[in-house]
Amino acid sequence: MKLRYLLVWAVISCSIFKVKGQELPLDPKVRTGKLSNGFTYFIRHNQEPKNRVVMYLANKVGSILETDAQVGLAHFTEHMSFNGTKHYPKSELVSYLQKVGVRFGADLNAYTGFDETVYQLPLPSDNPEILNNGIQIMRDWAQEAILDTEDINNERGVIMEEMRLGKGASERMQRKTLPLLLNRSRYASRLPIGTEQVLFGFKPDVIRTFYRDWYRPNLQALIIVGDIDVNEMEKIIKSKFSDLKNPDREKPRTRYTVPLTGKNQFIVVTDKETPQTVMQIIVKHKAKQVKTALDYRGAMVRSLFNQILGGRYTELSKKEGTPYLNGGAGIKNLMGLFDTYETSVVAKPGELEKGFKAVWRECRRIQLFGFTQSELDRAKLNYLNGMEESMKEKDKIRSDAYVNEYLQFFLKQTAAPGFAKENELVTGFIPGITLRELNAVVKEYIIASNRDILIMAPEKDRASLPDENKVLSWIKGVDGEKLENFKDSVSTLPLLIHTPLAGKIVNEAYDQVLGIKTLVLSNGVRVILKKTDFKNNEILFNGFSKGGTSLYSDADYQTAVNAASIVSLSGVGNYNSIQLNKFLLGKQVNVAPYVNELVQGFNGITTIRDLETSLQLVYGYFTEPRKDVTVFEGLTANAKSRVVNRGSSPDEVFSDTLNAVLGNYNIRRTGPTLEKINQINLDKAIRIYKERFADASGFTFTFTGSIDEEKIKPLLETYLGSLPSTYKKQEFRSLGIHIPEGNISKTVYKGAEQKANVYLVFSGKFDYTYENRIKLDAIKAVLEIRMVERLREEESGVYTPSVKVNSSKYPEERFSLVVSFGCAPANVERLVAAALDEVASLGSNGSVQINVDKYRAEATRQHESGLTTNGFWLSYITGQLLNNDPLDQVFGFDTLINQISTSSVRETAKKYLTGKNLIKLILLPEK
Repeated sequence: MKLRYLLVWAVISCSIFKVKGQELPLDPKVRTGKLSNGFTYFIRHNQEPKNRVVMYLANKVGSILETDAQVGLAHFTEHMSFNGTKHYPKSELVSYLQKVGVRFGADLNAYTGFDETVYQLPLPSDNPEILNNGIQIMRDWAQEAILDTEDINNERGVIMEEMRLGKGASERMQRKTLPLLLNRSRYASRLPIGTEQVLFGFKPDVIRTFYRDWYRPNLQALIIVGDIDVNEMEKIIKSKFSDLKNPDREKPRTRYTVPLTGKNQFIVVTDKETPQTVMQIIVKHKAKQVKTALDYRGAMVRSLFNQILGGRYTELSKKEGTPYLNGGAGIKNLMGLFDTYETSVVAKPGELEKGFKAVWRECRRIQLFGFTQSELDRAKLNYLNGMEESMKEKDKIRSDAYVNEYLQFFLKQTAAPGFAKENELVTGFIPGITLRELNAVVKEYIIASNRDILIMAPEKDRASLPDENKVLSWIKGVDGEKLENFKDSVSTLPLLIHTPLAGKIVNEAYDQVLGIKTLVLSNGVRVILKKTDFKNNEILFNGFSKGGTSLYSDADYQTAVNAASIVSLSGVGNYNSIQLNKFLLGKQVNVAPYVNELVQGFNGITTIRDLETSLQLVYGYFTEPRKDVTVFEGLTANAKSRVVNRGSSPDEVFSDTLNAVLGNYNIRRTGPTLEKINQINLDKAIRIYKERFADASGFTFTFTGSIDEEKIKPLLETYLGSLPSTYKKQEFRSLGIHIPEGNISKTVYKGAEQKANVYLVFSGKFDYTYENRIKLDAIKAVLEIRMVERLREEESGVYTPSVKVNSSKYPEERFSLVVSFGCAPANVERLVAAALDEVASLGSNGSVQINVDKYRAEATRQHESGLTTNGFWLSYITGQLLNNDPLDQVFGFDTLINQISTSSVRETAKKYLTGKNLIKLILLPEK
């Protein structure tokens, strides 16, 4: 009998292994097909969100296919697809989509990589005309871009501005390190953004040739997921895309690779504008594809490896005397070309050797001893719990997630077996993964060949940087140390030191219109419950009371503003921060206290199962905060290290200046300094924190999501009803800090690149009402449309002009509107004049009707989407309560939106954008 059992098991095992070695089938819930011309499609019905559909056009076409004369033209082609197609000439495509509520840049977008170009279009699906037009847009993108000569020439300036935005220390260093990382392969000379020489010099026929050669159906796929009829959509796709033509003389689509040479490489790159020293050791391996069940299992093993190793570095960072700002190691993917084992350290000034050795020491430790069983057990439990929680949301997965899976399946042949199959694989494989397998990963990935060592540092430190032999001696030195195995210390104590003495619910009220239950607890805490079915297993919450840092003097401000972060990083109750991380692993819990200028409170996200743990944390942070000297000293030491070279970065210098000017140079608005960091006092921080959370009677907690009222009530009574109350409710105080009035102009000269940043800030007093907030939002929207049309399309002077608005009721009723953009220094005056002209025009002429219509369509669609998310309701309810505004204002949105007109835009702009309070802040390169 025993022999028969063994023989049967051997047959079964061989069968399973055979299945594991087969490619995983595609998700059975997606309809897929390939037309006779090679065009591929994926269609899936999904109702999250309802009445919405997401369409992607994927092209296996990227910068790697460019000739030397075409460098940058794959990306240029992507731009041109928005600038005129057969059915939407000039800029009509963007204009049409804005009319139906699709935002350019946020919703409507595209990207170009080395090997692919992908266009994305989210649309409402409840209007057949809009849906059909969306398919037509995809058809136009596939093969019917116009590529008009005038449009091409106009777009050169826009793309140059996009290139300009990316310039700086990081880009300059990348240009030097990338050829080494990519082994000087074709990829190293095909950055998608291109070169100025080609972008300014190419003839229009060159880009047309690229388009004809590569935008062809046998390299394309259409992915459609949303609230649609799959059968009907398939008929439309076959009708619309079957006549796409491949070229008569078809160029072969070469699959380029980066060969592994077996050699080791070393490079040091410095730049006067980089503020930190970074060192990386990157060991390159052939990329592992995930096609079969065995591949999937291997990916899970590597994921567990990263999770455990990441936990070790997190623990190390919280120990006394950590000699680096940031450090870690793990398996990563480099641009889809390699799998890598990357060790990195961001060093403290003058401490590169010490910091690197500390990071490398952990790599050596796992080489010698591997991982521990308790670490693996905890990581496996976390993996399984994560999948279990995801399964609870399986019918609430948003369409974007499915689209991205099918996109990777088409572009990279990455398996997309569907959620049910993935759950089967995870629950089947995870329990059987062993320490031996994880330790085998160590031997496979941490090797001494195909290894690149990169050092990037400030120019002023060049003389003190090590050469290759010095770094190798550091590695050899650590490898020769006598190390001990990692001790996985886990606490078995309860989270809380004291058992809460539960309070009682003393009052309940239900608002049937809003679907909100209001509870009052015996200690004065108020609780708002908004039950929804947007997710099956998501609970968001916020608790706040008034006061904040406004109640403390300028001398205590630095301590007060850092008090909550010091406490939250120190642990809670019986657990220090290291123990707490391990305790929470496997739980879907994120709870964080905060103290800002006007209020103090908590933000949290959790699930039904882990709600009690989340409330225990709230109770613990309220009543049992910990004081950890090691954590405090590490935080302040790191903060000081980051300040040392802050002045070398143009962006940080400009940001500090911007905040200082807009804050009227109040000490609470100026940038970080060593003096400010030295003002932070640990004992005072704990005292201030306890003061802010001493009186629960002033707190209001709002919960939204998957709420079971009968189950949550006793938890609220136990953990919130037991909070201490002194009934000395406090209010915040006005500090009188606001954007200064009058006309101010300031220019910062910093940086070597020929790039400028411009901020135009309008501000002043504001009549804070729901109606006026919507009017201000309308001004923001129509002005941003005009900024794109004027500064980008007409002037070809910017890439992404931005308009932002902010309004506040407390401590003062004020508003600000900020127009910002990057451009060439020579164009600053011209573009500032054009931007101010558009602002002035709003006050004198209002907006054209079409732009008002675009705003109303976009705002309506965004509002509709927001109403179906827990995040919207939590933010809305919390904001209304903080401002003492009625909760039913949300129901007036449609009426107020429909009242927005050209005249209301004109009158609002005339009232607030007078130009009397205008601040111009400009960053220019050093003279």
